[in-house]
Amino acid sequence: MRFDVLTLFPEFIESYCNFSIMKRAKEGEVFTLNTVNPRDFTEDKHKKVDDTPYGGGAGMVLMPQPFVDAYESVEKLDNYITVMLSPQGEPLTENLVLDLAKYDQIIMLCGHYEGFDERIREIIKPKEVSIGDFVLTGGELPALCLIDSVSRKIDGTLGKIESAEDDSFSNGLLEYPQYTRPRDFRGYKVPEVLLNGNHKEINEFRNAAQIERTKQRRPDLYEKYLKDSI
Repeated sequence: MRFDVLTLFPEFIESYCNFSIMKRAKEGEVFTLNTVNPRDFTEDKHKKVDDTPYGGGAGMVLMPQPFVDAYESVEKLDNYITVMLSPQGEPLTENLVLDLAKYDQIIMLCGHYEGFDERIREIIKPKEVSIGDFVLTGGELPALCLIDSVSRKIDGTLGKIESAEDDSFSNGLLEYPQYTRPRDFRGYKVPEVLLNGNHKEINEFRNAAQIERTKQRRPDLYEKYLKDSI
């Protein structure tokens, strides 16, 4: 997998990917990361990438020329997709993550200020993706959420691919509770079923715990799970 990120703050993206699991995955060539700064493509001598909006209004809008030129400079693989991180986009769900993981290259556009000049959308025609119904100061955090979630679906990122298969939302349910040593901590004990070595009973316990936890914490997911199970 190759991630290309158009961002005004490349250090932000690169720094996150230089720690922990992401660092090991990048060093193991599970994915490659390339950041492109639109400021490097602006025709303005002051490296300006934003301007006031036509029609008036608060804030500044990202200009089309630097972003379109930066995007066109990126070498595209045959199997690629372009994503614009935007609160107007499709919610980033587990199913969407699985779809994105099928591509060989994801090119991401990170916005700032009051957003993109509409002509950036019209020319590039990206798929717009949102990480939730709230507004952030920039698209870098959503881009990192996408990179992190997609990379987990690529064999080699995690120690075992099963680790991703057991994550919350992987089967439409929240993840079951996990325990480690000691068996008894301040009177809170590990459930006996997890200690008996009977994998059938352990799986049944975990599945029941997933269902109950989802019912209590995410009734919306629980209702969808029931409908999908019919």
